[in-house]
Amino acid sequence: RHLAGDRVHVRTAGSEPADAVSAAVVGVLDEIGVPVGGAYPKPLTDEVVRAADVVITMGCGDACPVYPGKRYEDWELDDPVGRPLGDVRGIRDDIDRRVRELIASLA
Repeated sequence: RHLAGDRVHVRTAGSEPADAVSAAVVGVLDEIGVPVGGAYPKPLTDEVVRAADVVITMGCGDACPVYPGKRYEDWELDDPVGRPLGDVRGIRDDIDRRVRELIASLA
């Protein structure tokens, strides 16, 4: 949302969502002006995947529903939970780069 505005509709979900967004993740996103606000981890549902044109997974394997006709990309990323702040920033920057490339590929 931060990078594409209303050009795309973003939904986030996880196959095993945590109870809350990690404080370290909230902090490093705040550093680059991405407010987390009232965001919270949500479960991945079939409806979310069915509604998507592009589905980005981050290692959920068989737990992620797969439907024909969808574009799937699996981004292999380290889990930021419990990592040193420098590592969390690196993961954030890697995701930022990938999102920018994805947005450009949709244009």
